[in-house]
Amino acid sequence: MAEAETLVEYTDYDADAERVESVTVVKTDDDEYPSGWKYRLHYGTTDGETLVRYDNSHERSKGHERHVGDTTEDVEFTSMDDILRRFYRDVDGMK
Repeated sequence: MAEAETLVEYTDYDADAERVESVTVVKTDDDEYPSGWKYRLHYGTTDGETLVRYDNSHERSKGHERHVGDTTEDVEFTSMDDILRRFYRDVDGMK
């Protein structure tokens, strides 16, 4: 059985800006995640619109992705720290 350890997990709501930030980062040895990480980094509106999201929900088949609105692009995974920096930089640019 694959082991997993949640390292970061939080959801922040900004009612004034009508925005939500939800971050989950799990260190895992699950074969579905060859990078050793399972993550979902989401920033969007409180009514469900995705402004930016990074994830590897289907890493084996799709790899690592960045979603902006309805657009999806592949991203190179070099480290979890790099993905987090990219996400926070994107979010800061949208505030």
